[in-house]
Amino acid sequence: MASAARQILTDDTFRDARQAIEYCYAKGWTDGLPVVPPLEEFVDQFLAQTDRDPGEVVMTVPHLDRSCTVRQAAINAVMAGCRPEYFPVILAVIDGFAAGAGKITGLLQSTTGQGEIIIVNGPIRDRLGFNRRDNIFSPGDRPNATIGRALRLVIMNALGIRPHEFDQSTQGTPAKYSCCIAENEEDSPWEPLHVERGFSPDMSTATTQMVRSDLYVEHRMSQVPEELLLTIADSMSYAGAITQITEERILHGAVVVMGPEHAQIIARQGWSKQDVKRFLWENFGKSKRDLRRFGKIAGEIEDTPEDAFVPSGRSPDCILLVVSGANNAGVSTVLPSMTTTPPLGAMGRALGSGTHEIVLKR
Repeated sequence: MASAARQILTDDTFRDARQAIEYCYAKGWTDGLPVVPPLEEFVDQFLAQTDRDPGEVVMTVPHLDRSCTVRQAAINAVMAGCRPEYFPVILAVIDGFAAGAGKITGLLQSTTGQGEIIIVNGPIRDRLGFNRRDNIFSPGDRPNATIGRALRLVIMNALGIRPHEFDQSTQGTPAKYSCCIAENEEDSPWEPLHVERGFSPDMSTATTQMVRSDLYVEHRMSQVPEELLLTIADSMSYAGAITQITEERILHGAVVVMGPEHAQIIARQGWSKQDVKRFLWENFGKSKRDLRRFGKIAGEIEDTPEDAFVPSGRSPDCILLVVSGANNAGVSTVLPSMTTTPPLGAMGRALGSGTHEIVLKR
């Protein structure tokens, strides 16, 4: 066994691979971790998974005069460590991102350091082996890890938004390496995200949204829906999530990844998914008194009573609710966001997220 290992370590093939990896580092193509060298034959294997023209532009950043083509997406998917059969998912991710959150290109360069969460639904979860149960935000599952990484490499390499250059994050977030989960539809008591958004259950989709971080939420002591939901809403509403840069009040959203145990406790007592989203929204915010204590008072609420509740989001639609993770403890996760789904209104700013169907080549 030892002699076999020594033979591998001295094999010229592996030396060449090391040189190729170092070449990618020298060219500035990596996210700080090693990438797979994008040999043309590898890229062609990915392009064979789609009928789309390799030269088709799938995402643009007009103010930087940068864009991403299907071929560039394939190159970055190779480097991320994806398998060729993942490529239709990656194209759907990019399409959804470009159509929704990706249109707000300033968020990609924001000082708040936002990353992208990808949520996969439908039969593709089983076909490609996506993790949707234990350790969903952790390493170990190739589709989750590499598809999320592919989007970030596209942003860095094709769009040129990278740290120390156009990415102006003050501290950033580990979600920028990769943040891709699948919904645990089997253990969820409610309709899955893609069905809520108008797709049929047998379709596969990828949803993208900008997020700022992830916040662990635990409550194992209660069987009371209101107590569980108030804990989640309080986590959504922490003072540091409130962005107040100018006199204009900036509205917020959140991705709530609810653990199956929490979801099932709540659903057993008659709560629908829309009931949950409305309750969370009604408790998503702070009193004016608290906002004053934190020094985060916008001019538009100066005339409201001190005990008035000031919501952080415009409507229940600012909350993207999915069920994912293992059914073994009362744990959920909140991912704060400056991205919300309603259209721009009279007060504050509201930004969009994108969902796109995964079209598989026959």
